[in-house]
Amino acid sequence: QVQLVESGGGLVQAGGSLRLSCAASGSIISIDAMGWYRQAPGKQRELVAGLTSGGMTNYADSVKGRFTASRDNAKNTMYLQMNSLKPEDTAVYYCKATVISGWNRKLEVWGQGTLVTVSS
Repeated sequence: QVQLVESGGGLVQAGGSLRLSCAASGSIISIDAMGWYRQAPGKQRELVAGLTSGGMTNYADSVKGRFTASRDNAKNTMYLQMNSLKPEDTAVYYCKATVISGWNRKLEVWGQGTLVTVSS
């Protein structure tokens, strides 16, 4: 079994910052692509930032220049630094990882989500 656990969400005022973490645990041989997604009330889940195993990143246009995704492969952990937060960033944030597990199984794993609320 492989689990992803997010942390770092909370309530912040507009213009503030938060740092989300996503730690993977379990039967992990390696982690390929990782990503941060978010889902606001009444909206579809959307990709916020993606990271390849080599560290290349891509971002949604709405967060470019404000959010920075990174990963620590030694710790099987991914981060999302969110600066200059806006009320429209309010959402549940999820991490997702493509994990190579035991018996070389390739698993798509989601975290449980962490709520980020940005007040105006």
